[in-house]
Amino acid sequence: MTAEPIVETVLSRVRLRAALRAGWLRSLWADEQGRAPGWSISHAEVDTLLAGRDGPAAEADWAAREGDEGLRKRLAAAESALDGDRASRLAHLCRVFRLAAAERDLVQACLGAAVDPALSRVYGYLQDDAARQYVTDHLVGRLYGHRDPLVVDPGSALFTWDIVLSTDTGVGEPPARTLDPAIRDWLLGSDALDPEMADIAGVQPVLPPLADWPLDDAAAAVNRWLSNRPPTPVRVRVAGLPGSGRRSFAAALAGRMRLPLLTVDLTDLAEDRFGPVYLRVQRRAFLDRCAPAFVGDPSPGIRRNQRLDSHFPLQFVIDENPAWTPPAGHAVDHLVELPAPSLETRRALWRSYAPWSADWPADDLEKLVTQHRTRPADLELLHRRGPSTPACAGAILRDTARDSLGDLARRLDCPFERGDLVVTDAVDQALDDLLFEARNRAALWEQPAARRLFPQGRGLLALFCGPPGTGKTMSAQVIAAALGQDLFRIDLATVVSKWVGETSRNVDRLLRRAASQDVVLLFDEADALFGRRTEIKEANDRFANTDTGYLLQAIESYEGIALLSTNRRGDIDPAFLRRIRYVLDYPLPDAAERLRLWGTLVGALAGAKRADALAGGLARLAAGIEVTGAQIKFAVLTAMFAARRDRTAVTLPHLVSGLRGELAKEDRPLAERIRERLVADDD
Repeated sequence: MTAEPIVETVLSRVRLRAALRAGWLRSLWADEQGRAPGWSISHAEVDTLLAGRDGPAAEADWAAREGDEGLRKRLAAAESALDGDRASRLAHLCRVFRLAAAERDLVQACLGAAVDPALSRVYGYLQDDAARQYVTDHLVGRLYGHRDPLVVDPGSALFTWDIVLSTDTGVGEPPARTLDPAIRDWLLGSDALDPEMADIAGVQPVLPPLADWPLDDAAAAVNRWLSNRPPTPVRVRVAGLPGSGRRSFAAALAGRMRLPLLTVDLTDLAEDRFGPVYLRVQRRAFLDRCAPAFVGDPSPGIRRNQRLDSHFPLQFVIDENPAWTPPAGHAVDHLVELPAPSLETRRALWRSYAPWSADWPADDLEKLVTQHRTRPADLELLHRRGPSTPACAGAILRDTARDSLGDLARRLDCPFERGDLVVTDAVDQALDDLLFEARNRAALWEQPAARRLFPQGRGLLALFCGPPGTGKTMSAQVIAAALGQDLFRIDLATVVSKWVGETSRNVDRLLRRAASQDVVLLFDEADALFGRRTEIKEANDRFANTDTGYLLQAIESYEGIALLSTNRRGDIDPAFLRRIRYVLDYPLPDAAERLRLWGTLVGALAGAKRADALAGGLARLAAGIEVTGAQIKFAVLTAMFAARRDRTAVTLPHLVSGLRGELAKEDRPLAERIRERLVADDD
């Protein structure tokens, strides 16, 4: 850190002014007689004070007549240099905050003491008080020829921007004035951030913008407002999901205005820190001519009390959902929602960040591009990890999505293959159609005509209806596995809230994050969220209907894949059903389907030979007892543990015993004569 030459000029001026003041005081003290016993003030000093001989006019007259002429000439040269200074940081500070002459002198007196601590003793001497070795308004008034004491408006920029700090020194004593340490360091040439914000702020590098970004439109709008005289303050609100390039977009837009971007992360910032941080960020923006950008998810208290009223003419708010950001006061708000990268942009990102992927099979690479809406942050991670195969790259991309939904959803393992699923032919065909659309939808929605005709409804929504245990959740797992994507089941306990509007906000946050994460969402018990709207009989009904209406709009705007299951199709709002692309009914399995389930599960757990040996008994179980696939699954599981306990191969009595336990859960006792018939021919 190298101090600018102007700082030496300030020090010279302070010392020369102090020398003149000291000479004047010595001329007054020359008449003093001995001090009275027990008193620290001499008789002559009392006479001087009562006569008012130490006045600004008398001191100025003395300096002109008897002061050191050489000293006065050096002082005039120093002050001339300061008056002509336009390029230093000190001049910039005074110009930006429009400091008057008295305010500038106060800053210089404080800067002198900060740079040369020995001046503090001089200040005590000049105030004839060894305890006052600091800057006071009286000292500045007399040192620089202003009113005594110096009067600075409490609303001065020096105090509102914390350029000069005031410290209480005791009852009846004047406050001590000091430069804020960050201002002191900045004036001395340091570019380090203020300690108050150093842990949460930094300058964002400017990277090449994506072709899909509306950078030109945003720059034209901002230029139009900033070109007014005086400029109209602008707050640009950049909305998008984490990793979508929001900071890079803001840095690119600020760069168009020839300004660096100073990002400030408000996440986890304590409410009592927000005020000081905000002030210092704005102050730094003016001093360094940089555009502030507030990012992250601040606490509710900060959201309610935001002061984002654009002190600096251009600043940014980077948020996941701009709907929850308070208005900017007198500033103009300009909203920019970053679109998901197009297929061509994603291909370009892969070429840029993962050039080694060009050696992979073209079909595998294209599948990664189309099935994963990769963002710049995703590909930057791939660049660092350098996966060796497409499968490894796909696993990394899925990993990045797993923590994105927070506590609103839980990831389900998807170990099932299509052959594990036993459903009706109609459901099987519908699942084929759904999977085909899921794999090919990205290319269709790239077409301008398709996007024009379907401004909403681009998502792939399917509703699975049927009794518990008929394969609805397993179908969702098979679909996600076939697509190579993670399946997240929505936790209704964390989404649905008793507070008005909170459910809508939770679902909005969930859908926004999921939209670009290439995940499959599963809404179990969809009727709890998308149930029929009720007749309004009380205020709560009105709020419930408002939430349902909002959810219908949100799900219609969702562009990802969402699967919903319900045991109560009749409770689903008809308006919601019209928005669904596929509605699949899962009936209870018939005898043939039950036989497939018994054979498949016993063969998987006990082996194909054992399943063949039990074929006759399994046929009787399938034909004689109407159960769901889930009940068969758990009956076989119970039988396997029973066989292990008995140290034998699984038998038909083991299976019947397991089935009896499942039926008992529904209060359906298995009669003894039926049980005997089922096990009659067991080997």
